[in-house]
Amino acid sequence: MQIWQAVLLGVVEGVTEFLPVSSTGHLTITENLLGMPIDDKGVTAYTAIIQVGAIFAAILYFWKDIFRFIRGFIGGLTSEQGRRSEDWRMSLYVIVGSIPIAVVGLLTKPLIEGPLRSMYVVAAGLILWSGVIVFAERAATQLKGEEKLTWRDVIFISVAQCIALVPGVSRSGATISAGLLRDLDRVTATRLSFFLGIPALTAAGALEAVSARDDVAATVGWTPTLVGTVVSFVVAYASIAWLLKFVASNTLVSFVWYRVGLGALLLVLLATSVISAT
Repeated sequence: MQIWQAVLLGVVEGVTEFLPVSSTGHLTITENLLGMPIDDKGVTAYTAIIQVGAIFAAILYFWKDIFRFIRGFIGGLTSEQGRRSEDWRMSLYVIVGSIPIAVVGLLTKPLIEGPLRSMYVVAAGLILWSGVIVFAERAATQLKGEEKLTWRDVIFISVAQCIALVPGVSRSGATISAGLLRDLDRVTATRLSFFLGIPALTAAGALEAVSARDDVAATVGWTPTLVGTVVSFVVAYASIAWLLKFVASNTLVSFVWYRVGLGALLLVLLATSVISAT
């Protein structure tokens, strides 16, 4: 991989990781247009690893909240009074809410890295999940803030996060939509989406860095991988700030038109053999 390609992919990852448009889908599209074999193990690993840059941006942006959760978790382990705090409760929500995607991701890893790495799957995910986003926005009451979160809310959202393993669906699109369906306000749903994504995506990137290190070295190269990760970190930080301001006064339906248009365009390009499925 050339350095300019790594920079481009880092920008794509940074812009799309936290928007409800599917970062994996966009990376897959971009890699395909650059002539890369998108079902290659090294390219698949690269896609997962550079997401860690975006996650580090989220850690930096929300470091005060994360520090609160860690302190609350430690306090809950050491005292009964600590177990009555909201920070203890939120720390457990994040820990338990991260388990489903970790389990499902490991069990379906061959499927995710194989048959699902297809442009047809990306197009279908973009178009079909757009309907869920529209339904969630219309059904949302937004009556509940972070202080009213329940275990049912967290489990529902964490299960929805597993669906985002399908390229094109979008992790943020799935979790925010699920939060809206549980009557969370849009900002709370978005913040929870960030918190649940940090453990899951960090673990996924670390696993790929270790298990596919030889594939990355042979097909992509570690220098481009590091460049892509750093670029995604910088761009993602700005993307997070923008998204939180956007969702405070706008619906996710704004992204639906883009998702459906891009999905339809992909289907046309595939049907006319302008691009290949893998």
